[in-house]
Amino acid sequence: MFNRTMSETGPSSNSFTSRCAHVIERIGLAMAGASCGLFVATHMSGARIELFGSLGMVLGMVILGALGFYVGIDIPRVFRRRAQSGDDLPKTDIVELLSAAGTFLAALAAFVSVYTIVTDPAIGLGWTLTIAGWWLLGVTMQIAAGIIARWRNGHPAQAEA
Repeated sequence: MFNRTMSETGPSSNSFTSRCAHVIERIGLAMAGASCGLFVATHMSGARIELFGSLGMVLGMVILGALGFYVGIDIPRVFRRRAQSGDDLPKTDIVELLSAAGTFLAALAAFVSVYTIVTDPAIGLGWTLTIAGWWLLGVTMQIAAGIIARWRNGHPAQAEA
């Protein structure tokens, strides 16, 4: 987290204040992800299925949400490294696509979950499972994006290929 180079993040990121701000930002992202997981878990517990209401399921969803938002939103970028080296930029970067789509799906699931918690509409088990699927797919995509981006950052030769 603290070992980014100047070429990746800009010259001001080497200051202690910038590094502290980055850590605070990442903690805030993790808290937002944990909240999304909690909202979806709360919505799912209303389905009256024992597994959905269990403490282990709720805790697991909170942890996955925090992990997804922590590693999957603020990802190291290959674009900056390529732009500074003069190489052509790729048309599409799968990491950015996974991160953006995953964040959208997880946030959408949380938004719909909060709506159902507040307004208490009569929705069926199918919709509850669909919302849970959006959330699970979203955080999985975020975690995958974060892992791929960090792997690329540690293996620049393979990332450039």
